[in-house]
Amino acid sequence: MQQFITDPKVKMPFYTVMDAYTYDFAQKKADAQKVYLIGGDPYLFTVDNWWREQRPMQRVAQTLTHDYWEITVEPPHHRWQYGFVLESQTDTLFFGDRGAFPVSERVLTYANYYFRLPYLHAIDAYRAPTWASDTRWYQIFPERFANGNPSLSPTDVRDWSQESPTTSAFYGGDLQGIIDHLDYLAELGINGLYLTPVFKAPSNHKYDTEDYFTIDPHFGDDETFQRFVDEAHHRGMRIMLDAVFNHIGDRSPQWQDVLQHEEKSRFKDWFHIESFPVQTGVNGNIENEPTLSFDTFAFTTHMPKLNTANPEVQDYLISIATYWIEKFGIDAWRLDVANEVDHHFWKKMKTALTAIKPDIYILGEIWHSAQRWLEGDEFHATMNYPYIETINDYFIDKSIDEATLISGLNTQLMMYRKDTTAVMFNMLDSHDTARVLSRMANDKQRLKQLLAFLFLQKGTPCLYYGTEVGLDGFNDPDCRKCMIWDEQAQDKDLLAFTKNILSFRKQYNHLIQTGHLTWLDTPNELIGFTLKDEANQLTALFNRSPETRRYQQTAALKEARPIIGHFETTTSHIQLQANDFIVLEQSL
Repeated sequence: MQQFITDPKVKMPFYTVMDAYTYDFAQKKADAQKVYLIGGDPYLFTVDNWWREQRPMQRVAQTLTHDYWEITVEPPHHRWQYGFVLESQTDTLFFGDRGAFPVSERVLTYANYYFRLPYLHAIDAYRAPTWASDTRWYQIFPERFANGNPSLSPTDVRDWSQESPTTSAFYGGDLQGIIDHLDYLAELGINGLYLTPVFKAPSNHKYDTEDYFTIDPHFGDDETFQRFVDEAHHRGMRIMLDAVFNHIGDRSPQWQDVLQHEEKSRFKDWFHIESFPVQTGVNGNIENEPTLSFDTFAFTTHMPKLNTANPEVQDYLISIATYWIEKFGIDAWRLDVANEVDHHFWKKMKTALTAIKPDIYILGEIWHSAQRWLEGDEFHATMNYPYIETINDYFIDKSIDEATLISGLNTQLMMYRKDTTAVMFNMLDSHDTARVLSRMANDKQRLKQLLAFLFLQKGTPCLYYGTEVGLDGFNDPDCRKCMIWDEQAQDKDLLAFTKNILSFRKQYNHLIQTGHLTWLDTPNELIGFTLKDEANQLTALFNRSPETRRYQQTAALKEARPIIGHFETTTSHIQLQANDFIVLEQSL
């Protein structure tokens, strides 16, 4: 227990409704056998003597280093004061706002030793849009999805094919191409579309924005975009656009004015410029050029970084974000390079967006743990890279074992509010990463296994375009190949599986999002867990081994109904062949 005193880790309360607090408490693994919560209204401390009541907490998760204990309470007066009692084999300690102390009446009756939530204001509460946790996303790279209007294509457009593209190649994908395939996406089971940037820009990826208020002419115009939004909404699909507010393209009028007028430019304070004249790099307009006199995205010279602390820049960017909501009715923003923009600006933008669309979904691109952005006043969720990379480490690279997988996933699950976890964005790959099929040496059985595991996770799953028909590709630009529309070239078996797994997620989303997660004790290279609510339980087993693995079959499992996957049974075991998996359902 002494180790706990020097290595405490407390997760402060989070709330899902106004009058309910759920406490997660983490302490050094196996250091405490029991944990209790002591709590009550601070103004009734000596009236009710609530410090005498110790409420037992339940251990809900473990990692390689910590145990997590949980309890839910409902304060009657919107205030709460609390502390913890930890029992080990040798010690009983009180842990509160001022540290850890041996339990005594003096400690328990000293009010200032306790943590305190003075008053829970509704305006401060974290709230995600209700629709977000039930969304099955599909990411589209517009230039490579479908060419619906060849008259818009660049003069140097290439023939549509699945060749490995160059960084500068154009193939003519556009908004009309997406509209033409909305029925395909609806039949697939998608109800959320995430598009990489669609605004005017010289590149094929459009992350070097020239004009935020104009649809890129190669993609269409305002009328086409409005038709796209309306047609998607008609099919029950939400639309998320990609906002590049960390930086702007060097062809933008603001940056061109800086290049022309240098320190006399009215836009010089829109950027982070260290000295004049502006130095654009000894090797010209290329990437990875560190010899600059201004800040950029990474060292990409054609993407100068915006100064979002500047009130003019703030107003400009917020006017963009609100424009696409008010005029066209989009449902969500994905914020590019969100961790390199100041928190002050994100707070202002959240306030502005929710004022005009209370159920807007705001997603930040952050590749690491993101507690600071997810307190309720900036984003609803982030792209859940730490969670997904742990899954990929286990299933793709096979670089970690079952214990490390469980520890990594539990760490992330216990990092955020449950409402936050339910809307985190879970994608196996994207335009920024190699496709998982290529990382798995085009083994489609392993891909099915990985997809099944993804669609059983808390959070919102996202499918990268083409995964469902066997599109492969290594790192950028290879991961941005053209979509396979030739039905003879599509993997029909994989497409049918993807439809099934999306249908499964739609049917069981509530149980997956809210069910209690329990990891099973399994042999090496076999991972298993249950998700359980009051009425039903899902049991999932995944064998990543190239050999057969067996799991002890209980009486309850013998009554369970298989939903997805393949398995064999013996008298006493469930038997999974190499890279097989099974999901079973049973009523409780």
